[in-house]
Amino acid sequence: MIAQILFALCLAIGIFFFARKIREVSSLIRLGRPLDRTDRKSERWMTMARVALGQSKMGSRPVAAFFHVLIYVGFIIINIEVLEIILDGLTGAHRIFAFLGGFYDFLIASFEILAAAVLVACVVFLARRNLLNIQRFRMPELKSWPRNDANIILVVEILLMSAFLIMNAADQQLQSIGSAHYAKAGSFPVSGILLPLFQGTSEHALILLERSCWWFHILGILAFLNYVPYSKHFHILLAFPNTWYSKLDHKGKLDNLEKVTQEVKIMMDPSAAVSSDTQLPERFGAKDVRDLTWKQLMDAYSCTECGRCTSACPANLTGKKLSPRKIMMDTRDRLEEIGQQIAKHGPDHNDGKSLLHDHITPEELWACTSCNACVEECPVLIDPLSIIIELRRYMVMEESAAPAELNGMFTKIENNGAPWQFSPSDRMNWAEQNS
Repeated sequence: MIAQILFALCLAIGIFFFARKIREVSSLIRLGRPLDRTDRKSERWMTMARVALGQSKMGSRPVAAFFHVLIYVGFIIINIEVLEIILDGLTGAHRIFAFLGGFYDFLIASFEILAAAVLVACVVFLARRNLLNIQRFRMPELKSWPRNDANIILVVEILLMSAFLIMNAADQQLQSIGSAHYAKAGSFPVSGILLPLFQGTSEHALILLERSCWWFHILGILAFLNYVPYSKHFHILLAFPNTWYSKLDHKGKLDNLEKVTQEVKIMMDPSAAVSSDTQLPERFGAKDVRDLTWKQLMDAYSCTECGRCTSACPANLTGKKLSPRKIMMDTRDRLEEIGQQIAKHGPDHNDGKSLLHDHITPEELWACTSCNACVEECPVLIDPLSIIIELRRYMVMEESAAPAELNGMFTKIENNGAPWQFSPSDRMNWAEQNS
C-alpha cells in the first residue's frame, strides 16, 4: 500500500509540473500576433498525417530516416507498456494486462524487439553525433547546451530501454522459479538472452533488481516527460499541431502588408480605388518576438535542431553567417528570455533588448537569398524565411537600414515606378533605337 501511495504521488507530481510548463509555453506562444490558420481543414489533416505521423520529410536522408523511424515507432508503441506500468503502480498488481493471454505474449515480445531497436538506434545516433564529422553537427550554434541536450536525451533513452529489458529478464527468471506475485505471463525474445546472467541469483536479489528497474523505468519516463519541454525534443509533441497549422500556400508567396499594398497601388495608378478602412500597423515588420505571429513562435519551439535547413542554405554553404537553424534557436531563446522577465517583473516589463540586433544580426538577415531551401528541407514544416522577412521589413521600413544596393532600387521604384534608372516615358526607347 505504501508503494502505491508513493507511486501515485510521483505520478501526480510529474503530471503537475509537465502541465504547468505546457501552460507556460502556451502563454508565451500566444504573445505572438493573431493569425488565422483554420481554413482548408481536410488538407491540414492530410498534411499532419503525411508529415508528422508518416514522417514523409525524413526520407531525403535514408539512413537517418530508418533509425529515426525505429525510435519514433518504438516511442509510440512502447507507451502501451507504460500504461500497464502505471496501472500496476496504482493498483499494486503485476502485469495487469496478462489476462489477454496469447495476445499479451505478442505485445510483450513486440515491446522487447522495439526496445532493442530503439537502443541500437540511439547508440548509432550518439556515435554519429560525436564521432562522425558531420558538418551540421559542428556549427557554432550547437556548442555547449544544444550539443549536451542531444546527447543527454540519447543517453537517457539508452538507459530507459536497458532498464526495461533488464526488468523483463529478472521478471522472467522470477517466473521460472515460481516466485509469488510473478505468475507466468509474457514472451521475452530479447531479455531472455540475458537469463544466463541471473542463474543462481537469489530470489530476494532478483526481486530487488526487478523492482529497481521498474521504478527507474517509470520515474525516468516521468523525468523525461518534464525534460522534453526544455529540450529540442519538444518537437515530439509539437510536430503534430505545427504541421496542422503550417502554411498551405506556395512557399514563394509572401504575406503583404495591406496598407503598403494600397500605397503601391496608388503610386502605380492614382485613379485606383482602394479601401480607406485599413489601419496602419503599430510596427512594420518585426523587431522582437511579440511582433511575430503565434505560428512563428510555435515554429521556434518545434525546431528539432537537426540542421537540415542550414545544410541546404546556399548562403551558409558559401560561407555567409546565416544559419536558419540559429534563427529559430535565437527566436526560442528570446521568447524564453521574455518569459523569465514576465515571471519576475510582470507582462509590461521592457528589458531593453530585442530579437533583432541583440540575438540576430543584420548581416545574417541580409545574407538570405529568400530561396526557401530551409523551408523545403524542414521535417516538421517550420518556416524560418518568414521570420527573416519580417525582421528585414523592420530594418527597411522602420530603421531605413537597407544595404546601399537596395536603397538605390527603392529610390528608383519610388521615382520611376520600376527598378530601372530611366523614367517610364523613356522605357521603350531601346526598342525604337533597335527597330
